[in-house]
Amino acid sequence: MIKNYLKIAWRNLLKDKVNISLNITGLSVACAVAILLGMSAMFQLSYDGFHERGESIYKMVRTEQTPKGPKAGTVHAAPLAPTLEAEMTGVKHISRMVQDGTLALFGEKEVNMDIVWVDQDFFSMFSFPVLHGNEKEPLADLNDVVFTEEGAQKLFGSTDVVGKTFNLMVNGEEKPFTVSAIAKDIVPQSNLDFQIAARFESHREYNEAKEQWDRQYHEVFVELKQGVLASSFEQSSRSFVDLYYGEGIERLKRDGATADENGRFINLELVPLKDVHFASFKNGTVEVSRSRPYLIFGVALLILFIACINYINMSIAKTAKRLKEIGMRKTLGAQKKQLFFQFWSESLFVFIISISIGVVLSLVFLNDFKSMFNTQISSSMFWSPMFLAGLLLSILAITVVVGGYPALLMSRLGTIQSLKGKLESSGNNQVRNVLMVFQFSIAIIMIVGTLVLWSQIDYMRNKDLGFDKEQVVSFPLNGKRNSHDMVDLLRDELSGNAEIVSVSGSDSNLGLGKDGSRSSSGIGFEYKGRIVMTNFLIVDHEYVQTLGLNMVAGRNFESAADSLGVVINESMAKELGEQDPLTSQLEIEDGIFYPVLGVVKDYNFKDLDRAIAPMTFFMSRQQDLTYGFVKVAPTNMANSFVALENAWKKLEPNADFLGSFLNENIDRTFRQEKTTAKMISSGSLLAIVLSCMGLFAMSLLIVQQRTKEIGVRKVIGASVGSITYILTKDFLKLVLLAFIIASPLSWYILKEWLQNYTYRIDLSVWFFAGAGAIAVVIAMLTIGTRTIRAARANPVKSLRTE
Repeated sequence: MIKNYLKIAWRNLLKDKVNISLNITGLSVACAVAILLGMSAMFQLSYDGFHERGESIYKMVRTEQTPKGPKAGTVHAAPLAPTLEAEMTGVKHISRMVQDGTLALFGEKEVNMDIVWVDQDFFSMFSFPVLHGNEKEPLADLNDVVFTEEGAQKLFGSTDVVGKTFNLMVNGEEKPFTVSAIAKDIVPQSNLDFQIAARFESHREYNEAKEQWDRQYHEVFVELKQGVLASSFEQSSRSFVDLYYGEGIERLKRDGATADENGRFINLELVPLKDVHFASFKNGTVEVSRSRPYLIFGVALLILFIACINYINMSIAKTAKRLKEIGMRKTLGAQKKQLFFQFWSESLFVFIISISIGVVLSLVFLNDFKSMFNTQISSSMFWSPMFLAGLLLSILAITVVVGGYPALLMSRLGTIQSLKGKLESSGNNQVRNVLMVFQFSIAIIMIVGTLVLWSQIDYMRNKDLGFDKEQVVSFPLNGKRNSHDMVDLLRDELSGNAEIVSVSGSDSNLGLGKDGSRSSSGIGFEYKGRIVMTNFLIVDHEYVQTLGLNMVAGRNFESAADSLGVVINESMAKELGEQDPLTSQLEIEDGIFYPVLGVVKDYNFKDLDRAIAPMTFFMSRQQDLTYGFVKVAPTNMANSFVALENAWKKLEPNADFLGSFLNENIDRTFRQEKTTAKMISSGSLLAIVLSCMGLFAMSLLIVQQRTKEIGVRKVIGASVGSITYILTKDFLKLVLLAFIIASPLSWYILKEWLQNYTYRIDLSVWFFAGAGAIAVVIAMLTIGTRTIRAARANPVKSLRTE
């Protein structure tokens, strides 16, 4: 019996090559894309899931109720971690951490390395397997360091280096360290990425900050003892906070802050390790959102759903061609279940072929997908138990539901009705129409999303940020020389070049440079009986003119002698609340007052999803600059870049030059948005193509069913245009109905998404009109060619058609 089902199914498939080819093509492509998108989403959701004790590890967040509302941050004071470990009973392990870049020196070799400064408990908490060396206590001594395999190869050219001594640049000085262990390379799904791990106590800021509770500069991770809940730990930490942050709480009360619902002003909160990758702190609270991977999953499912709708619609439409076959089978005694399995086996053939092709396509185009969408998925993910389980469940659902519905529909047709060759099709047409409307609604929503996403990215890319991003090159000061001396030497070296306008430096980059690092500094100080918070930037005296910032009051730094003054931005001037901010004296350090020399116009020194915050520029040769900035003339910028690179290599021959223009840096900050936009764009294009494949197949079937009607209309004088209109109007009504449904839905979704950006575009009606027009034009082109051809056919041939 089964052999007979399969044999007949195969013969029927070969009879209808056009529709079967369209179905297999659509399902195969949709399956391949869904697999790749699913792997990408699962990759993101798997961040930090490899740690054996990850369920007990948390990142510590400090929340405050400030006069301007809640504020959340992940940086803490150096005494916090050891004090917590000593006084809180629920702590099993705790580690401070600073992610940084440093210069490593071995013999004549100088290499810039990614480093984390951590406590001794670090390798007891996190699963970074030690391959060689001291496995139990790899950071037992203050001068011990752990290299990853990649880091060891980069500096030493070998991983057999346990016990070797080398130097790290700390506070501008070379300090010796010893390799105590080699750890396995960090997996891509880790938020903690490093090539060297060193003791936190060796960090350049530790000695000055180890007793200061009001100086925050590092993160804290804690592992709780078995049975201790995060909520219980947070509750029990309140008395600890009241004791050690008492002065800060009193200042918040004094300045007019409002307590939270529990009557508290400062809290320590714990974010589970598995949530850290998805956590955001920009709105003053801890927000965990997995919307991006779920959106990717959603796009994958929608594409697969559209392909399945095509199959259902074409299967239902083909029912009319098989009515007599069904009637004959029933007359000869075929039961409903036998007919069901006959038709379902045909679907099963299509699904097996399509899914097999889809799997092969996903593996073939894996590397292209990785390059296009900037993801680190690998073929090994395909064989993971979770992914295979999800794939098998999806295949089962598709074969049972998508293949089963048309088979059930055909098996339930009456014998007399089938033998007459007439089908009461109103119910079937309603199902078909609903599915087509849903299909085009999805496509239109994705088209609108594409238009809005790219418009927002284009807006952010071209927005006036308040500084010169076209002519300024930034580069990390990653060499051996003192950073201030290096800026002075570069200025002298390039002084004879007429195309170099100015040279400066600061301790923070703008945007995201080639080194991939980002940092910011903030301080709070007393000003006229209240706490004032400001971002804090160490700069060279030519920083303002190099960046092209506009002075709105006072003057800029004129030389290094102005190190006892500060320059602020307009937001900081508002924070001070003075009618004339130039009269302000800021007590940034105890007993030392810094006059405000000038005020610069506000500029976007952070990402565009955040409002401009107060900023204070400060000059100090006691604190390192980390980035250099060079402004070049608008002519021959490529030559100027080469001249800068040559000057760098002359002064720092052993250090890599990682320069890039600021507009490139700004573009890098949109990496996630651009990747999402590419996925939505590709998904919407594929959704439209799949929808049109279904539309084209449906138009073929309907034209075949109405061949005699077309012939009769032509005989009685109907024009080609009128016949084309009759054949296409029903389809266009469905597309227009889909547009009416999709527009408010897409407006709501995109309006909510745009709220994530402080600076954003307006949702113009033209986005929706454009998406609707695109859908209508594509639908017309898809069905128009076939319907016009049918309308122009010889009516004599049409009337002879059986």
